[in-house]
Formats: sequence, structure tokens, C-alpha cells
Amino acid sequence: MSDFAPGPTGTDEVLFAVDGSLGRVLLNRPRAINSLTRDMVVAIRVQLEAWADDLAVRVVSLEGAGDRGLCAGGDVRAVREAHLAGTSGGVDFWADEYVLDAQIADYPKPVIALMDGIVMGGGLGISMFARARWTTERSQVAMPETVIGFFPDVAATYLLSRAPGETGTHVALTGATFGGADAVHLGLADAVVDHSDLPRLIKAVAAGGPVDPVPADATTGEDAPLAAAREWMDECYAGDDPAAIVRRLRDHDHADARAAAEAISLRSPLSVAVTLEAMRRARHAGSVREVLETDTRIARGLLQRKDFTEGVRAQLVDKDRQPRWEHASVEEVTRAEVLSVFSG
Repeated sequence: MSDFAPGPTGTDEVLFAVDGSLGRVLLNRPRAINSLTRDMVVAIRVQLEAWADDLAVRVVSLEGAGDRGLCAGGDVRAVREAHLAGTSGGVDFWADEYVLDAQIADYPKPVIALMDGIVMGGGLGISMFARARWTTERSQVAMPETVIGFFPDVAATYLLSRAPGETGTHVALTGATFGGADAVHLGLADAVVDHSDLPRLIKAVAAGGPVDPVPADATTGEDAPLAAAREWMDECYAGDDPAAIVRRLRDHDHADARAAAEAISLRSPLSVAVTLEAMRRARHAGSVREVLETDTRIARGLLQRKDFTEGVRAQLVDKDRQPRWEHASVEEVTRAEVLSVFSG
């Protein structure tokens, strides 16, 4: 196999190789679980543009260096620092990231995402719209943005709003982490394959084999825990009122429903209300690009509120896990405040 090397932009945070007919993208920040920086996003975009016209490259794969996962998300600490410094770096990162997500969704050649290990936030953005999305028994998947005062961006609401029943709403509001079977159930992945089988599968594609979203011996989410929780989730998460949802969860007989209420109560109330609105709007969106356009406005709107900088501080900077949110509960968030975020 070919050696990985930097692409035309020169950064070593993401590396590229061509093996047979396969163009391979290797996110290369293993100590940060391959969290995306703007340099990485730009480098991938440039390389994908080159491979789109390269007849020797038939398929593209997205992989993560190290043993911890494909990608833990975007580098939100850097976004926060740029915002606090008064620069446009945070908004610029999201703009470039969303363009890459759309590029992958519309790519003229099959893309295979190896969703092994941790795949969260921006890691889902680059993988959930691929042609073949392979999780493993090691996968830990999430859109945990409400815990940092943000929302499930990268067009995640496009797929989550179309998940069975209200399972997607549960995942979006709580930011819960789930495994490969649940990722398939939600429509974020195609199959669960054995981690040890990934090299063989990639080698077969590089040799000219077919791109199969569900390889032989893979499973497809039949045992997804979320599927078994549909009854209480569909009941509790119905409607457009986040306060009513929390009340139903808190008062429900099922212990998991009450646990979900507790989880949501620890999230940014503004983010929870904005996320629910984004989910309901995304149900009617005609394309991934349309949702990404909405995400751009929401991201700008939330960046102007205090919860994002405070949430990232509490989770990732000081790590005290004691955010001081703008509102004490979702009941305090007004409809006007939610709508103002969407005009950002």
C-alpha cells in the first residue's frame, strides 16, 4: 500500500494516499481524537476536488489515525478562542466545515466512512452522508452539542428528524452517546462490521471490489436499544414545546425517561429549545444543503449568546462541568429568543 503524505496544502494534520483505485483520507490528530481544524477541513476539500477529476481514483475512504476513533468533532476550543479574541475564525471554520460536509454528500464518487471508535459532532458531519457508513462494535457515536451550549449542526438534524419515531429527538436534545446498532437505526450509518475486518474490507475496495454499504457478515441494527425504547420516546418527545417534553419525561413511569429529563436539565436551556426547533424545521427540508444553510444562521446566532463560550469553558477548558447557563430551565426560554437565533 502507498504511504500516507500531506496533500497540496501541506498540513500534516490530515494525510492522503492512493491504494489501487482507492483514495484514502487519514485524519491525523490522534491525541485529539482527530478533531477537525480549519486547516484539515480545507486540505480535505482541496484533495477531494482533485480526486473528483482523477480517473485512477474510483472510491474515497475516510479514516482516523490512532486507536481512539475516526473524529471527536470540530475543534470548538479554537472556535471559542477566536470568538473571544474578536476574530471571525470561529464563523469561518463552520463555513468551511459545512462546505466540506455538502461536498461529501454530493461527491461524484462513492465515499466510505470508517466510523470506528469515537465519532461525534463534526466527525458525523464528514461521515453520515457517505455512500457506505461502517460502524463497529467499538463505535461511540453522538451529537453532544447541547452540553456545550451549541446544537446538532453539520446537517445532523436532516437525518435525525427522519429517524424512526422520536428517537432522533431524544438523541438531539440529550446528546446521548450510542453504539453502532443505534447509529444504523437512526439512519446515521449502514452497518456494524467487526473492527478487525476493516483492513480486509478496505483492501478489497482498493483492489477494485464493489462498495457495499452492508458488507457480508455485517449487522444492520436489529438489536438497537433505541428501537426498544420507542414507546416512551414517541410519547414523551412529541410536539414542539421543550418544556412540555421535559415535564412528560420527568413524570413518566419509565426510569430511562426520567433519566433523560435529568440529562436535558443539565444542558443549555437555550440550546435545547433551539435544537428542538431545528429538528422540526429539518423534517421539511428538501436537501442536506438547505439544512446546512440553516445551520450557518443558527451557529452565528448561538455564537452571540453566552452559553456557547460558557459551555466550552466548563466542558473543555476548565473542565469543572459546572456551566452557568443564561437560563435556569427551558421554561425560561422565550419563543422570541429561539427565533432570534435562527436569524443569525
